[in-house]
Amino acid sequence: MGTTSLLWIGIGYLLGSIPFGLLLTRAVGVDIRTVGSGNIGTTNVLRTGNKGLAAATLLLDAGKGAVAVLLARQFGGVEASMLAGVAAFLGHCYPVWLGFKGGKGVATLLGVTLAAVPVAGVIALIVWAAGAALTRYSSVGGLLAAVAAPVAAALLGFAHSAIALALMAAVLVWKHRDNIARLRAGTESRIGAK
Repeated sequence: MGTTSLLWIGIGYLLGSIPFGLLLTRAVGVDIRTVGSGNIGTTNVLRTGNKGLAAATLLLDAGKGAVAVLLARQFGGVEASMLAGVAAFLGHCYPVWLGFKGGKGVATLLGVTLAAVPVAGVIALIVWAAGAALTRYSSVGGLLAAVAAPVAAALLGFAHSAIALALMAAVLVWKHRDNIARLRAGTESRIGAK
């Protein structure tokens, strides 16, 4: 791995590690880490009751993944773009600034997918929205989208991107292991539940 690749990994990680959920909630006097699950992502921000902040968190967390991919593609090429995208995702999930305790990566994975393979990104976005809406479980939507993204990329002929997205999906499933356990036990919180 060359210096250029390491540079894009570093840039991607730094972009991804910006904790937008924490920054936005702090701006209104709330530390999101003391709310609900303590997670810095969209679903937990929604538990504050502020839908605007939750929407902003979703867009910004997706946006940082997309920006990492697009910047790296513009200045480093396709391979660099996927390295930066994976690094942004990992930066979100494991930000150095927060002791490597970050979000679960759904929005950032969607942003990376939309920028890397737009059609696969749209498919993953639809799967995410449908899964969450039909089951009322945010975790189900996120897990389904994580699986849909690499499958769609592979079927569309983007093997390199599909491999990167599959690695991200594996990390996302690991980050959701507690949610999976609660789903199996029937104790997972539904969207909108207090």
